Amino acid sequence: MFNGIGSFWVYLSASPLLGLTLTLCAYVVAHAIFERCKFSPLANPVAIAVALIAIVLTVSGMSYQRYFAGAQFVHFLLGPATVALAVPLARQFPRMRRALLPISCALLTGCVTAIVSSVAIARLLGATPQLARTLGPKSATTPIAMAVAERLGGLPALTAVVVILTGIFGAITGRFLFNAIGIRSMEARGFALGVASHGIGTARAFQVNAEAGAYAGLGMGMNGAMTALLAPWLVPLVLRWL
Repeated sequence: MFNGIGSFWVYLSASPLLGLTLTLCAYVVAHAIFERCKFSPLANPVAIAVALIAIVLTVSGMSYQRYFAGAQFVHFLLGPATVALAVPLARQFPRMRRALLPISCALLTGCVTAIVSSVAIARLLGATPQLARTLGPKSATTPIAMAVAERLGGLPALTAVVVILTGIFGAITGRFLFNAIGIRSMEARGFALGVASHGIGTARAFQVNAEAGAYAGLGMGMNGAMTALLAPWLVPLVLRWL
């Protein structure tokens, strides 16, 4: 049996499938932990899976480039998964159309707050202008945030890390924050998670309620577009003030 496992590992380690297998196994383990914790947001499966993969890469000495050679298939599926959010959005469209004004106001407020607060806090804490530009689009989904950060003169790779951390933080703390300030509406909860925590927050919203997930998908998409429009002139404006 040991020889069989060893032979399989030798084959797998020499194949791009290693990255894909590692990603899937890490998420399966993380989701099992999530279930054992009775779906507590504190046991966020994305955060756990990231930690497991980081541990394996560190212990094994595997480079990220080698890992990503196999994991890029999962990365590719992010596009179709995002497009698939149109299905629950279409089902909720009549209700969303009636709430167009509050949704627009919430979107503008959330987007501007996310950009201004991240840049201002970073500069007040002594961050360089380049780091502040990197943090500006942190609440948009990763591809948009990286493109915006590059245009602003930030560090796209670091932006991607901050975007993921922002999503995980929102998915973990969202429920507690909503309960603390008395927000009960699933529509409002979902939309806020989508605007503030993009795809990871949207995934968390779908785990809680399909209606919340639909509004989270709407918030994620609209905030990505709004960030791409506002950040290029809003970030330099804030930097000039500070």
